[in-house]
Amino acid sequence: MKKKARVLFVSQEVTPYLQETPMSIIGRKLPQGIQERGKEIRTFMPKYGIINERRNQLHEVIRLSGMNLIIDDTDHQLIIKVASIQAARMQVYFIDNQEYFERKYTLTDKKGEHFADNDERSIFFCRGVIETVSKLGWSPDVVHLHGWMTALTALYLKKSFKDNPLFADTKIVYSVYDDEFTKPLHKDFSKKIIYDGVEKSDVEQLKTPTFVNLSKLAIDLADGVIKASPKINPDVEKYIKKSGKPMLDYIGGDEYIAAYSEFYDDVLEEVGVMA
Repeated sequence: MKKKARVLFVSQEVTPYLQETPMSIIGRKLPQGIQERGKEIRTFMPKYGIINERRNQLHEVIRLSGMNLIIDDTDHQLIIKVASIQAARMQVYFIDNQEYFERKYTLTDKKGEHFADNDERSIFFCRGVIETVSKLGWSPDVVHLHGWMTALTALYLKKSFKDNPLFADTKIVYSVYDDEFTKPLHKDFSKKIIYDGVEKSDVEQLKTPTFVNLSKLAIDLADGVIKASPKINPDVEKYIKKSGKPMLDYIGGDEYIAAYSEFYDDVLEEVGVMA
């Protein structure tokens, strides 16, 4: 008997933990909808300092916490927290670190300027998710990435964790949103990304670390791409079409949940798992 498909959601934003935006609403409603359609799910997001832990009843998962991730030759402690959305009968896991996520903002400061260390925050988040899923011993059939901050998950899964049996058959779906940052990330971003299995040639595209180039990297590594906003960067949209990857166009309302579920089934056809 074929097993139920497992979908890992890696999201930049999820409501009710952050204010409602098109991305955070998808981050909340999509996992529930996919679970209700018979698939197993796990959801991860960053534990931004703006999230009220007491009100949202977050608690640390001691057995998953405590690992150190080295970024740019510096150790950073990985803390894992979890909360439940009772109405949806689902849990959300949070990737936390005092240095990267304690500030009371998400990706920009009170003036709207992107934080200078967003590059390292993204690296930490993406690697932290994979390390935690590995500790859970949970093998996802589909990893669905939402927002530019999640893009490197595709790189680490395909390069650093390619020999890990948990991810041997994992397919990656990347959702492109209109969450563009205007200034490039830190100039040493491509050097900091280097990790087990990731070579300089793998991140050549990120020598100029723009939103477009980061999106292109994720598209190159994805098995399917979704246009998640009505309008996205035109260069990125052209690149998706040129890539020849399976693509799902923008769908408004709540109809996207059924369409996304079918899209997962399409990219999983060759894997042999049941919807």
